[in-house]
Amino acid sequence: MTSSDDSGYVHDPSAFDDEPRRESADDSPAAGSAAADDRVHGSPHPEAADREFDWRGWTLVAVIVFAFVVAPATILLVPPSGEGYRFALLILPLVPAVLLAVTAVWATTRP
Repeated sequence: MTSSDDSGYVHDPSAFDDEPRRESADDSPAAGSAAADDRVHGSPHPEAADREFDWRGWTLVAVIVFAFVVAPATILLVPPSGEGYRFALLILPLVPAVLLAVTAVWATTRP
């Protein structure tokens, strides 16, 4: 079956090359704004951004160590007895996971 036999839509990329790109009024930024400059010239170079491994990075490292070393070691070394075992294996790992997720978003988001 070839495209000439098919009665459906056949995509022709060359037909779209001649058409100008249309933007709605809501999508286009105001002329002279920083967003307009970024759209015209592309995104800024990563080296131009102020990215340092400062106290936010070290806080994230501390939470990673807590989530992957301290919390599991605590569960292994101080096992609960009886009904508390379900709490230790299901609920206790959620606390470091949520803390790690919140800290990772906070540490990588710059004001």
